[in-house]
Amino acid sequence: MASVEDQERAVIGVIGLGNMGRGIARNFIRAGHLVHVWDTAKAALDAFVGEADITPPSAMAAHCALIVFVVPGSREIDAMMSGPSNLLEGAHKDLVLFDFTTSDPDDTRRLAARAADNGVAYMDAGMTGGATHADEGELTLMIGGDEEALRRTAPLLQACTRRLIYLGPSGAGHTMKLLHNMITHTNFLAVCEAAHLAKRAGIDVADMIEVFNNGNARSFISERRFPDHILSGTYDGRSPVFNLHKDLGMAMRLADALGATVNLGRDTFAYLEAAVHNGMVEEDFTRLYARFEDLAGTADKATGDQGS
Repeated sequence: MASVEDQERAVIGVIGLGNMGRGIARNFIRAGHLVHVWDTAKAALDAFVGEADITPPSAMAAHCALIVFVVPGSREIDAMMSGPSNLLEGAHKDLVLFDFTTSDPDDTRRLAARAADNGVAYMDAGMTGGATHADEGELTLMIGGDEEALRRTAPLLQACTRRLIYLGPSGAGHTMKLLHNMITHTNFLAVCEAAHLAKRAGIDVADMIEVFNNGNARSFISERRFPDHILSGTYDGRSPVFNLHKDLGMAMRLADALGATVNLGRDTFAYLEAAVHNGMVEEDFTRLYARFEDLAGTADKATGDQGS
């Protein structure tokens, strides 16, 4: 098989065609690559009929230079790498697996070791940019694993990314993703809190956002999330509360394992716990803004219980 650098039209697999995966797959297709796709949902696969080859994971590994996992997490990848017909059994020696999930770094290292035992490189690549940037091919990846494998595959990843940041050995990319998401979700709730305070003080939230965006309080949350998804009234951030809760839960476990103090992160996690307990697990996370004050009492109680 020719090296990745020599393949203008590479064979690439994308497993998981949800909010993020379908944009990633289509960017590989637009770049002229031969793309194999898979998802457990028939409707997700039907959307790619005529655009890509529909190929189960166990068959992908014999053909692809690169396979990208855009599934919920390590559990789903573990299932695809286990059993008699797992994708590692038929993998060729130049295959590189990229795990685009947000996952526990310990789980990632275990999967990477299993892949290595079969001669396959496994890269953790936490992504940032959200579904919109996935659609636009503008993701940033936080990458851990074999640096040489990254060098070989980086030209292919240009189809769906704007920047690749190599952070170190296996697990480093997913560790950074947990840190990134802890800050992102905390910042989102901080802006929600400020917005509710602004309303109580008689200040229009749109005016507050304008001030933030022209001062030191600006962030992706104020520049994009509030104008595009909250002030617009659309509440379409394209990620459920479940994902935020999962991310912060993993970040808290990482902090506990390392003996780190993350009090602001724990406050954020308490709000997300309150949202889950109040039936918001499948709702778009931007709706946390509308429910923010209702959730505050439950979150305050949870924080107090943690400190008792």
